[in-house]
Amino acid sequence: MIKNYLENNVNGYASKWLVLAIDIVIISVSFILSYNILFNLTFNFDSDKLFVQLPLIAGIAVVAFLFTGSYKGVVRHTGVRDVYNIFNAICLSSILTIFVVIVNRQLNFIDDFTIPLSIIIIHSLISFIALTASRYVFKTVFYNLVKKFKISKNVLIYGAGESGILTYNALTSHTASDTKVIGYLDDDAKKVGKSINGINVFSRRDLSEYFINKRDISEIIVSINNIDNHTLRELVESLVDFPVQVKIVPPVEDWINGELKVSQIKQVQIEDLLNRVPIDIKKSRVSDELKDQVIMVTGGAGSIGSEIVRQIANYDYKSLIIIDQAESPLYDLQQELKQNGFHNFIPIVADIRDKNRMNTFFQEYKPNMVFHAAAYKHVPLMEYNAYEAIKINVAGTKMMVDLSLNYNVDKFVFVSTDKAVNPTNVMGATKRIAEMYISSMQQEQKTKFITTRFGNVLGSNGSVIPLFKKQIEKGGPLTVTHKDITRFFMTIPEASQLVLEAAAMGQGGEIFIFDMGKSVKIFELAKNMIKLSGLRYPEDIDIEITGLRPGEKLYEELLANGENTLPTYHKKIMISRSRELNYSEVRSKIDQLCVSNMFFNGDTVKLMKGIVPEYVSNNSEFCKLDEKEEVSDTKKEKKILQS
Repeated sequence: MIKNYLENNVNGYASKWLVLAIDIVIISVSFILSYNILFNLTFNFDSDKLFVQLPLIAGIAVVAFLFTGSYKGVVRHTGVRDVYNIFNAICLSSILTIFVVIVNRQLNFIDDFTIPLSIIIIHSLISFIALTASRYVFKTVFYNLVKKFKISKNVLIYGAGESGILTYNALTSHTASDTKVIGYLDDDAKKVGKSINGINVFSRRDLSEYFINKRDISEIIVSINNIDNHTLRELVESLVDFPVQVKIVPPVEDWINGELKVSQIKQVQIEDLLNRVPIDIKKSRVSDELKDQVIMVTGGAGSIGSEIVRQIANYDYKSLIIIDQAESPLYDLQQELKQNGFHNFIPIVADIRDKNRMNTFFQEYKPNMVFHAAAYKHVPLMEYNAYEAIKINVAGTKMMVDLSLNYNVDKFVFVSTDKAVNPTNVMGATKRIAEMYISSMQQEQKTKFITTRFGNVLGSNGSVIPLFKKQIEKGGPLTVTHKDITRFFMTIPEASQLVLEAAAMGQGGEIFIFDMGKSVKIFELAKNMIKLSGLRYPEDIDIEITGLRPGEKLYEELLANGENTLPTYHKKIMISRSRELNYSEVRSKIDQLCVSNMFFNGDTVKLMKGIVPEYVSNNSEFCKLDEKEEVSDTKKEKKILQS
């Protein structure tokens, strides 16, 4: 019954007139108690005088309360400001009482209304304490009753500093919260063993599975100001082994109007554990490069393309043409840009393989810069759809390059991939061939062709992390192709910023390699994602090894055989020193590949292997082509030896 009442009335508030009536009762009782204290806790005083004075004292208190508005505060949310209002009301009441007593002495309006000054002082002190205490008692009782009958989750706050205390206040400041703070965790030995707001501070060494189970803790909230990525990663990794969810409080500068809201406390994401340090971009250099330019972005609605568009939108360009064949994502990007106040852009639904339309766009808009991000990129799919991979990744890129030369585009920036390095699949090989064609066309010395090469981006379409999240939501298992498989990871904004930076610094002919940091074991990534969800591996969710997919590598590379790097002014961007190519031969072979693909020639993959000698298929039906070549090479060697 009490539970139902509280659940139905938790958002109701007591009438301010009821609060005023209770305050007057407290004032009256305090006045009687004042006489009792003055006469050594006895009733040896004239009660007739008391009952003459009491109504007037109550009336004066009503005036004081009405004037200061101390009765208007919401009792369950009593704070320092409410106590200040009570203090003002008591002071005003005492002053008015003294004034009435003095006036009555002179004019003698009321007999027996001489109140000793000591009574007024004692009454003021008792009233202030009683009114303040009554509010806090009600607040505490109400809070405890509501919490008792609400389903609560017990949490620990990691960090007993200012940020941790503010987090505690945010979690407990409203009755709708179902959270109960069990304690603070801190590494500072001076704080351990003490309490803050009645909440104990524990040492990190106290944390154990027994400690968590005994107190039924379901969450640990990390609330430390100015914590760096490396320290955060180490801290979270030490916590995810426990059967709890790990959440994090955002930096102070991200708080809404300087106040922390419970909704801002987010679960730690796997991205937070990949040690991606924020990068420093020379925005002035990028700004100078993009100023007053007509910029075209192909694949502009994709993961990387859309982020390049978002970042370009912040600069002072002349016009931005966004091309993508995916209608819905392009529409979503269009609405997003409009809502953010950007209007100087032209979204176009088109296929980059449609030469007539592309030619029309180049002719109409005359772009100064082209960012070419359109591509097919899913390795297993492209292994079974080599025709499409060649058509867009090679022929589509070739056509965009040729149009850029025909219309005197200043810079052409190609978004490549680490899978183009020593490729083992069709997708990687097509991207490498595109790189080679771009390098060969740089010899024309008209357009500055720039290639950027980097690994996987977090959260992109087809990335392993969104896949793992969906599998966790379904209860598992998580699927990993090989226990030892590793990948490089970079955030989408970071990759896009580096593309713009490379575009600004490029003078044509470079292949820019991005510093991807350390490679990450996908199996360990999967285990950490399970733990970050507050689940246990393998008890709650298991990991299933499915075997390498067609064309998939165990690990990715950023440099091909025969390449090394040169530094640039940006520590995260290096220039690849590629081996020399026979450019006329490369162009001739690529032309042959595109024509063969156009007529559905089944030898296209074999032609690709001729263009890219380091392309050796892995776990694919095309492995047989490599075996034939090996047999052929062996026969040649035997003939040479026999002769």
